[in-house]
Amino acid sequence: MADPASYRPATGSIPTSAGVYKFRDPDRRVIYVGKAKNLRNRLNSYFSNPAQLHPRTSTMVHTAASVEWTVVDTEVEALQLEWTWINEFNPRFNVMFRDDKSYPYLAITMNDEVPRAFITRGKRRKGVKYFGPFAQVWAIKDTLDLLLRAFPMRTCTAGVYRRAERSGRPCLLGYIDKCAAPCVGQISVEGHKDLARSISDFMSGNTGRFISYRQKEMAAAAEELDYERAARLRDEVTALQKVLDKSAVVLSVNADCDVFALVTEELEASVQVFHVRQGRIRGQRGWIIERSDDHTPAELTTDYLRQAYTGLDADAIPREILVDTVPADIASLESWLSEQRGSRVTVRVPERGEKKAVLETVSKNAKEALLQHKLKRSSDLTTRSTALKEIQEYLTLPEAPLRIECIDISHTQGSNVVASLVVFEDGLVKKRDYRHFAIHGEAANDDTASMYDVVSRRFSRYLEQMSSDEPDERFGYRPSLLVVDGAGPQVTAATRALHDLGIVDISVVGLAKRLEEVWVPDDPFPVILPRNSEGLFLMQRLRDEAHRFAISYHRSKRAKAMTSSVLDDISGLGESKRTALLRHFGSVKKVRAASVDELCEVQGIGPALAEKVAAALAD
Repeated sequence: MADPASYRPATGSIPTSAGVYKFRDPDRRVIYVGKAKNLRNRLNSYFSNPAQLHPRTSTMVHTAASVEWTVVDTEVEALQLEWTWINEFNPRFNVMFRDDKSYPYLAITMNDEVPRAFITRGKRRKGVKYFGPFAQVWAIKDTLDLLLRAFPMRTCTAGVYRRAERSGRPCLLGYIDKCAAPCVGQISVEGHKDLARSISDFMSGNTGRFISYRQKEMAAAAEELDYERAARLRDEVTALQKVLDKSAVVLSVNADCDVFALVTEELEASVQVFHVRQGRIRGQRGWIIERSDDHTPAELTTDYLRQAYTGLDADAIPREILVDTVPADIASLESWLSEQRGSRVTVRVPERGEKKAVLETVSKNAKEALLQHKLKRSSDLTTRSTALKEIQEYLTLPEAPLRIECIDISHTQGSNVVASLVVFEDGLVKKRDYRHFAIHGEAANDDTASMYDVVSRRFSRYLEQMSSDEPDERFGYRPSLLVVDGAGPQVTAATRALHDLGIVDISVVGLAKRLEEVWVPDDPFPVILPRNSEGLFLMQRLRDEAHRFAISYHRSKRAKAMTSSVLDDISGLGESKRTALLRHFGSVKKVRAASVDELCEVQGIGPALAEKVAAALAD
């Protein structure tokens, strides 16, 4: 790796104006593109103290061999140029959101002489209007089928269209009235373009006039006794209404907006968006990003908005964009979006009302998408095998860690100290082997003492089961790897506990949450797994599961401690009688105010016990 000082430009040579910069590796490949309001301040931050940089940023500046910059006039130009270069060079250290799935769209080739409607998952092309995205392809097929009943425009490919032109006979859709058959002149080219514009307007949210017009024409046809035409118009109205029914109403007003929500974790982030038109959800889409630690939510918000609206037609950008985090450089971003749309675009965080409720729904979808992404990743056999192999290689383990156990300590300022033990076998959770530990006495003094206590208790049971005639499978198995939540001190405590028990064939490591460092015994420096490695993702999921399990137990213990009362200390007053008293009087305060005779009215409370309760509460 290169020393950043070897290619650091002289501070005075760097301009103080806005601009975009590129880091290149020794082969002149662009590895990072960034923008800055003040190029000198930003670039100096990379070189002033490289040791203090985030690990990924530090890796970037040590991988690079040169840096260059381009000065621009405004921050909006910097925003545009940065994104242009990111798309051109695809730098390895830049954040790029990727779709969590391939979404289908309804597309209409508006620039064609005879426009065509079709379903696509491909890249956007100029002159094509896109509607969606739809969550399922069957949903868009049903929608298109219903729309063709009211607007029978062309859906065939160019080859099928030319064949029909040559033969003078329409295809099957032309015969069943789901295509107006412009190929054989049954409708003029201009009339067919009107059908395409009508579908476009209807899918854009201007639905009322199409339905009301057909309803009026249906009534007029019925009065003229033209029942065949009235029935056809009725079917068209029904089809259009069904299309509307497929779109959930989320706003009582006919608002047009896009609603974004971002959910971040240590190594991944999820974005979901609802495209709301005329108060109805017209599309939904999601992205997943990895290696997001050194980007704040505000910076990620700017990145995904810029990526979401690059290359879109002006009418695909709404006047209002709702987000859950104010983006970085919001003024520049709004200026760029307004320039893309051709009119004012605002980006804001809703504080109350219906739009706030919609944002919360989008946030729930983002959380669910991230969960499904992680579950899909963990359920893949090849991915799990890769993860286990990487853990073995990076930690130099003697065997693949087919069974991994993880211990996490949880407490509130030293009170209600508990621990959790979770188990993964072959990369999958094994919940039946999970265990809780309550920690008391001197073992609860600090995290290292607690770790020593828990490891000793767990593996004492393991040694007992080894010599038992009827071993308990839950404690009788030896893990290949024991992971503790923490750094060097916790690893040392766990290793010492195992050695004191005479166990030397179990590897111990610690996973520190701050920088995802893996600590091994007797090594002053941690092992850094690649940020995008499957092994690190598996260990992080293991640690997070142990933390979740420990927190749930800690909360239950804390809740019980908070609900204890002076009634607990009265001898002869068991749990059922305490419950009966509280149910009868409603609170300890009212029990304290009750007379002996009133206490005797409670089932199970005799005169002697009533007098004891009254005396105890009178103190």
